Amino acid sequence: MRSESALARQVRSPRVVTIADLRERARRRLPGLVFDYIDGGAEDEVTMVRNRSAFAELAFRPRQCVPVPGCDLKTTVLGIPLDLPFLLAPVGNCRTFYPMGDACAARAAHDAGTAYILSTFSGTPIEDVRAATAGPLWYQLYTPGGRAVAEAALARAKAAGYRVLVVTIDTPVAGMRERDIRQGVRQVLGGGLVASLPYLWQFAIRPRWVWDYLMDGAPRVFPNVVLPAGPMPSGDVGTLLEKTVVTWHDLRWMRDAWQGPVVVKGVHTGDDARCAMDAGADAVVVSNHGGRQLDGVPAS
Repeated sequence: MRSESALARQVRSPRVVTIADLRERARRRLPGLVFDYIDGGAEDEVTMVRNRSAFAELAFRPRQCVPVPGCDLKTTVLGIPLDLPFLLAPVGNCRTFYPMGDACAARAAHDAGTAYILSTFSGTPIEDVRAATAGPLWYQLYTPGGRAVAEAALARAKAAGYRVLVVTIDTPVAGMRERDIRQGVRQVLGGGLVASLPYLWQFAIRPRWVWDYLMDGAPRVFPNVVLPAGPMPSGDVGTLLEKTVVTWHDLRWMRDAWQGPVVVKGVHTGDDARCAMDAGADAVVVSNHGGRQLDGVPAS
């Protein structure tokens, strides 16, 4: 695996000055299929566009001539002290972007003073991410494979010292990601050699990525979702999500299994925010609403 110092050199100024610079370096390094996974969205990318618009509409209201001896961004979230008032959200398949990507991201988060949220659909075992850093870790939960499979993952995360459980509720099915269809994701992941041939050129022109991926073990499973037949293959996400329905009743057994703070992620309405709190959630993560507050829920 390439060292962190080498990665730091690649993104050091003046090579990278803005987020747009980082995006361009990722586009040049990653095969199209991999880049579009992290760069794109689902269903005409409507939510992604709204996310960008919501942040673009925000503006600071400056106050001048006020003495500020020092800036302190420290805060505490669910009893966990953070140096930065934000968290790194869960992203699946990080290991396809960079060797041991989840471990690298977790270390970077903790170096910056915040927590990393590990996705259920990580290519790195729960224990390996914990071994990579001593900082605070949270675990994000999907329930492919059912309750028993989820409880086994929660037990592993708890034993490894993860502090908070984040339950995603707004992904009952895999989204229609148009870029994935155009790039041949289904054919490459599970269609066999003949079906994937028309799409293999995007890997052939990125030999550096291919080498890194192979040296990292070419992960093709989700090691934290252990089904009766073994770890969940990475091509089965859509099929298993379609068989998974999370209800407010499920949140109760999740709390019992976890025995710690629980966050509900993917809340779209005020009604669901209230349902989450009634079901025992300690906090909610609100999905984008074009910069507007939830109906019936104060912005504070």
